[in-house]
Amino acid sequence: MNNHQIYYETMYILRPDIAEEEVSHHIEKYNKVLEKNNGKILDSQMRGKRRLAYQIGKHREGIYVQLSHQGDGQHISKIEKAMRLSEDVIRYMTVKQEGPLPTPKPSNKTIKTEEKKEKDNETKKESEKENKTSKESSKNEKINTTEEEKPKAE
Repeated sequence: MNNHQIYYETMYILRPDIAEEEVSHHIEKYNKVLEKNNGKILDSQMRGKRRLAYQIGKHREGIYVQLSHQGDGQHISKIEKAMRLSEDVIRYMTVKQEGPLPTPKPSNKTIKTEEKKEKDNETKKESEKENKTSKESSKNEKINTTEEEKPKAE
């Protein structure tokens, strides 16, 4: 039995000047269009801003997004129409693939989120240590001042 399956890969390029949350909005939008039209999303990744091989319109850079999906083929015209109507998509292309299905990789955002959590934890631990030592030093200062304030018995 052949374990190779047919799937589609759509690469689209968004305008380079749109905000990061806007990029996420577009990714969600096209994923929903696919699902609404009986497409199954295998992987969806933002590949980042890259220099274009040639200028498209007035753009020299673009934000690349790769979308791997399966379906009956009818869903492709729907997603491409949505991209064609969007002013933020400057290019798109869908290619039929045959082979082992792509496995979703953790996105850069997921990795960055994990790294941020680790850094936040380290920062939190450091600030807790600082608070602890500052509390101890202020405690010592209070002890020292109270001893100085007491009249010395001579």
